[in-house]
Amino acid sequence: MEKLEHLAGIDWGSETHQVCIIDGAGKILGERAFRHGGAGLAEMADWVLDRAGTEPQWIGIAIETPHGPVVETMMERGFLVHSINPKQLDRFRDRFSPAGAKDDRRDAQVLADALRTDRHAFRRLDPAAPEIIELREWARIAHDLTGDRTRLVNRARQQLWRYYPQFLTVESDLARPWIHELWKLAPTPEKARRVRVRTVANLLKRNRIRRIDAETVLQRLREPAVSVAPGTTEAATAHLEVVFAQLATLGQQLAKAYREMDRLTAALPTAMDSRESLPETQTQRDAEILKSLPGVGRIVLATLLAEAHDPLRRRDYQALRCLSGVAPVTKRSGKSLIVIRRLAAHNRLQDAVYHWASVAQQHDPVSRAKYTALRSRGHGHARALRGVADRLLSVACAMLVNQTLFDRERQLQNHAT
Repeated sequence: MEKLEHLAGIDWGSETHQVCIIDGAGKILGERAFRHGGAGLAEMADWVLDRAGTEPQWIGIAIETPHGPVVETMMERGFLVHSINPKQLDRFRDRFSPAGAKDDRRDAQVLADALRTDRHAFRRLDPAAPEIIELREWARIAHDLTGDRTRLVNRARQQLWRYYPQFLTVESDLARPWIHELWKLAPTPEKARRVRVRTVANLLKRNRIRRIDAETVLQRLREPAVSVAPGTTEAATAHLEVVFAQLATLGQQLAKAYREMDRLTAALPTAMDSRESLPETQTQRDAEILKSLPGVGRIVLATLLAEAHDPLRRRDYQALRCLSGVAPVTKRSGKSLIVIRRLAAHNRLQDAVYHWASVAQQHDPVSRAKYTALRSRGHGHARALRGVADRLLSVACAMLVNQTLFDRERQLQNHAT
């Protein structure tokens, strides 16, 4: 671990950033606020260098957020940037004010002094590859688009339930493009009675739908309609026309996000994944190793690589289980012992790991056995899935360390013994 000659704490804000720089003995060398912006951040980096009077690689920067323009600017200039959890910073603040007083200048000083005395409590930030930054953004875009699509589908379902409930029996997923075409063909029960079988058959053939035939579709659409007040059908169809248009656009955007995620996952640099202690011929890319695990698909893989880039690179199992929320929190005091669920977790990573465990326990016998054993001990569904996810993260870290792909037969043999 490098010896830091000077330390600077940055209490970041939306408009201004408060900076405090101290020396190795804790003496304050300067305090100043800088406006957010390109000029302000450049001035802040120059000011820290001027006050320290040394090279940036000997200056430690302490900040709460592990990402953003402030972090990227300071890392680009060569400073050693460290982040800390806000709850931990709150405990360090008590050293300066037991009464709990809080202001930006004091927080900047607390950050700098805490890095000086308790550097082990901070996490050193390393610059991510450009592909990782892009992948993270596309994974988040896909996550947000999926949420928007779910909300629109619920709106469409509610409008169809008002006047056309038989349409819901044709297909449960209203986001499918062929469903939009079918609704345009037969937007009301009256028009469904006039649609020919051949027209529907051509629609199904064009969209490669084989699980249902045209006769069945029309039979369901022509079931007795509900009686509605005058104007209800017109209002609902107008609403659905807007919703289905938005769903079509969302579908295109989501498909593009998936293509970009696949492209960036395949383009991740091998240097990021390989271990220097292993010959080049024995190294494999992290993406390939993680993808070989049961339950890992496009979304889970992209989220793991993007949101957990640093702990994956370090093969840090403990950090991964804490970030994903599968590590329980134990509270022990005297005769009292309480184990509760961890709430402080990375929300996107938590959702991805939960989905990973859910799919794995359906298709992987060992994961299913783990899930069943936890359920038999009285644990709920969510708690059992967190146990499955905990085991999967442990297996993933071991595979990354050994640079080996997942071997289903070997896993079954080890489980049997």
